[in-house]
Amino acid sequence: MAHISSGNGFQFDRPASPGVVRPKGSVGKEEALRMELEALDKIKREKRHTLPVTASSVNSLPNPMTQTSNSRQEKDLIVFSESETQKEEQKDKFEDIDLEKLTKEELEKLLLDDSFGVNKMTRPSSLLGCNLSASYPGRHAFNPASFHWTPTPTHAQTPIFPSVPFPKPPCSFQNGFSPALSPFISQPTPFLSFTPVQPPAALVYQQPAVTPEMAKLFDKIASTSEYLKNGRSSSMETESGSVKSLEPMPQPSEPPNISRFEWLDLDPLNKRKEVEIEETRTVSGCPFTEESGTAKDPWDAVLLDEHEVVDNGSPSVQVKSKETLATQPRRASTGAAVTRSQSLNIPATSTDHSPDKQVRGTSFLLTQNMSLFTQSVVICICRLRLKFPHVDLATNPGYVLSPVITQRDAGGDRGSSVKVSIEISDSQQPVTFTCDVSSPVDLLIMQALCWVHDDLNQVDISSYVLKVCGQEEVLQNKHSLGSHEYVQNCRKWETEIRLQLLFLSTMRRDLARTAEDDISPIVLEKYLGLVERPFKEAVTSTLYKTVDSVVQSVKNLCCALDEIETPAITDAIKRFKRSVNLPRTPSTGSANGKLSYASSVEESLAGLTDAVFDLAKLYLRSFCSTTPGCMMEEDRRDSREASGTTEHLQFTLFAVHGIPATWVSSFEKYYLMCALTHNNRNLFKPVQSKKVGTYKSFFYHIKWDELINFPIAVALLPLEAMLSLSLYGVLNQNANNSPDSNKQRKGPELLGKVSMPLFDFRRVLSRGSKLLSLWTSPQVLQPGAAGKGKNPSERIILQVDFPSPAVDVLYVGPQENGCPDPQSLEPLDLGDRSEIEKLLSRADRQLLWDQRYYCRDYEYSLPKILASAPSWDWGSMGEIHSLLHHWPPLSPVSALELLDSKFADTEVRKVAVSWIESSSDDELADYLPQLVQAVKFECHLNNALVIFLLSRALGNVNIAHYLYWLLRDTVQDPAFGQCYDRILGALLCLCGTGLRAELEKQTRLVQLLGALAEKVRQASSSTRQVVLLEGLERVQSFFQKNSCRLPISPSLVAKELNIKACSFFNSNAVPLKIALVNADPLGDEINVMFKVGEDLRQDMLALQMIRIMDRIWLQEGLDLRIVNFKCISTGKDKGMVELVPSSETLRKIQVEYGVTGSFKDKPLAEWLRKYNPAEDEYEKASENFIYTCAGCCVATYVLGICDRHNDNIMLRSTGHMFHIDFGKFLGHAQMIGSFKRDRAPFVLTSDMAYVINGGERPTSRFQLFVDLCSQAYNLIRKHSNLFLNLLSLSGLPELTGVQDLKYVHDALQPQTTDAEATIFFTRLIESSLGSVATKFNFFIHNLAQLRFSGLPSNDEPILSFAPRTYTIKQDGRIRDASIFSYQKRYNPDKHYTYVIRILREGQSEPQFVFRTFDEFQELHNKLTILFPLWKLPGFPSKMVLGRTHIKDVASKRKVELSSYVHNLMRGSTEVTQCDLIYTFFHPIARDDKTEGIPPVSPTTGRVEGEVKLSVSYRNSTLFIMVMHIKDLMSNDGADPNPYVKTYLLPDPHKTSKRKTKIARKTRNPTFNEMLVYSGYSKETLKQRELQLSVLSAESLRENCCLGGITLSLKDFDLSRETVKWYKLTTVPYF
Repeated sequence: MAHISSGNGFQFDRPASPGVVRPKGSVGKEEALRMELEALDKIKREKRHTLPVTASSVNSLPNPMTQTSNSRQEKDLIVFSESETQKEEQKDKFEDIDLEKLTKEELEKLLLDDSFGVNKMTRPSSLLGCNLSASYPGRHAFNPASFHWTPTPTHAQTPIFPSVPFPKPPCSFQNGFSPALSPFISQPTPFLSFTPVQPPAALVYQQPAVTPEMAKLFDKIASTSEYLKNGRSSSMETESGSVKSLEPMPQPSEPPNISRFEWLDLDPLNKRKEVEIEETRTVSGCPFTEESGTAKDPWDAVLLDEHEVVDNGSPSVQVKSKETLATQPRRASTGAAVTRSQSLNIPATSTDHSPDKQVRGTSFLLTQNMSLFTQSVVICICRLRLKFPHVDLATNPGYVLSPVITQRDAGGDRGSSVKVSIEISDSQQPVTFTCDVSSPVDLLIMQALCWVHDDLNQVDISSYVLKVCGQEEVLQNKHSLGSHEYVQNCRKWETEIRLQLLFLSTMRRDLARTAEDDISPIVLEKYLGLVERPFKEAVTSTLYKTVDSVVQSVKNLCCALDEIETPAITDAIKRFKRSVNLPRTPSTGSANGKLSYASSVEESLAGLTDAVFDLAKLYLRSFCSTTPGCMMEEDRRDSREASGTTEHLQFTLFAVHGIPATWVSSFEKYYLMCALTHNNRNLFKPVQSKKVGTYKSFFYHIKWDELINFPIAVALLPLEAMLSLSLYGVLNQNANNSPDSNKQRKGPELLGKVSMPLFDFRRVLSRGSKLLSLWTSPQVLQPGAAGKGKNPSERIILQVDFPSPAVDVLYVGPQENGCPDPQSLEPLDLGDRSEIEKLLSRADRQLLWDQRYYCRDYEYSLPKILASAPSWDWGSMGEIHSLLHHWPPLSPVSALELLDSKFADTEVRKVAVSWIESSSDDELADYLPQLVQAVKFECHLNNALVIFLLSRALGNVNIAHYLYWLLRDTVQDPAFGQCYDRILGALLCLCGTGLRAELEKQTRLVQLLGALAEKVRQASSSTRQVVLLEGLERVQSFFQKNSCRLPISPSLVAKELNIKACSFFNSNAVPLKIALVNADPLGDEINVMFKVGEDLRQDMLALQMIRIMDRIWLQEGLDLRIVNFKCISTGKDKGMVELVPSSETLRKIQVEYGVTGSFKDKPLAEWLRKYNPAEDEYEKASENFIYTCAGCCVATYVLGICDRHNDNIMLRSTGHMFHIDFGKFLGHAQMIGSFKRDRAPFVLTSDMAYVINGGERPTSRFQLFVDLCSQAYNLIRKHSNLFLNLLSLSGLPELTGVQDLKYVHDALQPQTTDAEATIFFTRLIESSLGSVATKFNFFIHNLAQLRFSGLPSNDEPILSFAPRTYTIKQDGRIRDASIFSYQKRYNPDKHYTYVIRILREGQSEPQFVFRTFDEFQELHNKLTILFPLWKLPGFPSKMVLGRTHIKDVASKRKVELSSYVHNLMRGSTEVTQCDLIYTFFHPIARDDKTEGIPPVSPTTGRVEGEVKLSVSYRNSTLFIMVMHIKDLMSNDGADPNPYVKTYLLPDPHKTSKRKTKIARKTRNPTFNEMLVYSGYSKETLKQRELQLSVLSAESLRENCCLGGITLSLKDFDLSRETVKWYKLTTVPYF
């Protein structure tokens, strides 16, 4: 009997030849145990590291079949039979163990108990994989499945190496290779022909199984001290080197018995696996295929997909029963591209379909041949599947749960009732009743069941759910009705709450994971589109017979591998050419001479083969994530701690390969900047390489071969240290053949950059050669005059060589330092606490770090404390981690900051994720885009954040849905796309067949709509409708096969298009309006917009920020009735947007009143009146407008939303106003030349104020609007850090640095008090309302839209003060116009008007019209728009120093306007005879009236009105904020010009006088001004009285008093702010 050792050293009885099966011998247990103990002792004495087979030993290798039996020091573990009774006892004893209650100590005792160990515990079959290796005479263990050449003989076969006795068929092996491959090396010709590298064929491996119970036991064993003490050290030791057989080896009928901890191979992150070449296998017909390549990360195993993967159904595999193995023949390499996947079969022994039991017998299959990375991914996915079994309805409902928004009871909302309509299958009519919004959903179900059931005791209420009509989502039974987002939207729109009562078992659960999903193969790379990298040169399979052909073949191979040419290949080619050209010296022993010549050629060919093999292996390790063969060099290596390593960090910059042809002619020299970073900060000054040019051997490349040394010890490096390399090019000044030597030289240009962690995911320092793919901008790769550009899909590779020490350098973190107990710290007095609060608001890092222990009372300060750490080197980590672990938990939103790029430490990020885990799924959905972007800042993909995202997606359909689309969008990222690709693959492996199929349908729908939108966009305006209808028919055919959920929401299901209602919008991007028929017959039509050609990520971010603001306001009890609509980016420059029903743009509303409708006050109010004719309906719509307008003002100001014209502001018929199209934000205003369109802080126009006030005059409703704005602004300011963190984590290119966020920081004013912020925002409201620029901006947009709708008719006015348009034909040609004089007017305010004398043809008497300076300016502005190419006369400046409405200013302007009119009327006839000129000079009604003079003296009367004050005291200063006054009464009945004056009495010298600004013509003024009295103690103030007087400022008479109050300050509690309304009375005027 021949014994073959597995990779673990366990022997299996097997026949000596494949055709003979010998029965297994049986021995007694006592004899077996004795022999086993002897074998173990022998192993411990003789263990040593395995040495690779070198090339020098090739010629002396014996037959591999003989080698396996006598050259290996074997472990004599004998397999013996057991009776069925013994196996049953063993099974029973194992199943009696309660793993949940078993402690580590009890487990260790149990495992070390001789009475239990060897006889009662069998080695898990998952660890019995065949570990076979290949022997290869060319120095390397070669993996034929991952990389092969197919040489073609050209004449009769004669061995090149006759000294090597390779056997012929029917022997199983040749050259250590599988018989399925052509023999390599033993070829008939001294010249080799090379075929192109093909994607490797699939390898199928044996797949033993482990039950979930066994997996739990393994995890528990892996944490025992015995395993931690012995497991790793033993795993690092290997057997002596030997040549292992590649012959397929059948599985023994029973697993062998083992003892102690020998088989505990449980921790893939801490233990190295032996990866060897294996024969293709199947287990019960289920393939396991593994991808070629290596990885630096376990998640690298989750790669792109294949288009077709055959998934064979597999029967169950019993863990402790016999397994039948069938050998599947290896697929021959035919040269066709083969897409390979990596599948892990998870069959089940038995499945219990009862809902109250988990699936038992589920097993996942691990082979010891798996790469380290694959095992890590597989274990992670299996653990998630075990954590979220398909039978758990709480985490696998299979339908969408309606989102819940926590909301504090707003004023008047507590106890409010709503009307609910519930459809019940047993009832023909819906059940309608009224209930409280705070009622739990369970209570609603009970009330509904009362209509159909007489005895509720017979009904299980928990088995019913309430589904939303028209949406595939259900209310959450344990939450209140009013907390659901759907119900809140119904209340907002005042629509009926329509629900449907369904039995849980009848609920559509098509998105649920099934038992098959939990046991399905884990196919990594199956569900993603695999994009093959195109070859840069045509590679043919022509037979070569010359040296040049061999060289060309090697060149083709290098070309296929991104034009990488290693120095070993260059040297080997040179040696090969020299060996061929060596003279054949004739001698008597001519045969010896020929043999010497042949040996020289053979040796050079072998060296060339080795060099190409090394390159292929290096390439696979770098870019192919899970190749088993590429891990061979990394098996079983000793390690030493990095903390004891004193050597400096150094590496060699070798070369950049695959550079574009344009670089060669455009750049003269190149250099690299090498930076060592951590937390986005340099650990040391960046090092610059030497400047070199390009070199060419096979291809152009940039070669340095320069040693870079960082004078920092490896021991000091933090675990997350990153090496950042940036390539710069020095422009070739003669590239354009310019003779101008004085031309200014341009600076170096950044061509590309790349970053890599110095420690891999196993915490091992980088060693050996690394190939790094440079990230380059598309502009760098664009073709130039020198030649074609480089395909963006082709890599530019930087080769970096790290030292290769004999042992690995392993990072081991320091012990945590002790953290002082908070009780032991000296208590702080109020002064010290105040200093710490000030310290937290400053950037004094050192002081903040020194006081870190006292800051624990301010939990939110942790990010600032950690950012202030003086160092993050190895020695500092103990202190930092100790502080972190003793810190009070942060709220989830505060913990987000710890995921920013400035916190790279793995432990910090892990703790942050643990704090974020406390958030609900609905809260998490708000911050999901930022969490996805934060993955960029992880060093490796095997991290807590990725696991957290996948686990939440597995337990919630909403999270999985949005995570899918976010990942789909981020895979377009040029620098991090591959990273997100792998996470997307893992998500699709986990989510289940139902959800996966639904996501695939959505993706197909998006592709169809995207292609249609692009065709419509590219079509001419006359053919767009035809193109649209043709494309819609193709989309309709998609819906004929199936219904589909929409990307904007998984609860919206469409079954077909309503083609008649589909159209497109006449904007630059020409987006499509898509009308869809709801799959739910109780639902309304679904309307969405699909847009291509614009990046919707910024719109997503702006809408997300507005939605979070709304959540904050709701949680604080402020409901601003914000309109939230959904937007999703579905790929590069395309996406879908939800359309809000019953809404119109402001432009469409305003142009109903002519092109100058934007200058009128009534259009919005009259439009709302049209849709709300009843008075109570209109009042409700006006109230909605006030609240939503306040929310829009605050949100658009904080976010700096620009490009606000009247086509991207919309109004719903219910009065809700909202903004759309957020292409410009953070203050990046739209420009027209040098003209800034967005001049006002936010959009607030007079027509909006008309709706707010309920008319032209200011009312107390406007004060409500100001208070809402101020309250909303202050609530957002409390969460300034949240918004700054979310914006910094957004991943947009516009938000990459601190300066990009400066606008938001300044807008939020986090350092000011609430009172100061209120005053600030009040001034912004005044500025916006008084801005003519906004109306003018609207008017410009109206004119721009005339291109689509034609010129206005004569009935449409084009000047704000003219009722209609007039022409030269109507009025007669003007012969002369001049400024005659000016007059003072008093209505509505004091101003000057200018008298214009006009003389027309056919009229003997002149006409006189009156126009103000602002009306002249409006004329000039509109002439500038209508005649942009004409030179118009200069218009006088509006800016003057001092007062505007005085006689001196009017006199000066008369002269300037006279000159302007004179030059204007003598200009081109196109200008002077245009309708705009004649409308301006046409007489209007006011030109015939005589302005009256107001009365001189007021009459006395009663005093009415109230004043709202805020009184507070701090830092020896009294603050009196005058907020509002309402219902003032003037003696003459006219609107007064009120202002406020205050004194602190007694004040004989009137030194305490303070006063506010004057409000014009209003009875309800808003001031929000702070009057400050400094230097007063509390005792002094208690003896004073505050006298406040309200006066009206008059132009032609004395100011009159409208009322006042006197307040005794001793009645105030000055320790807190007092805000109150006070009634005005008659007081003596001081």
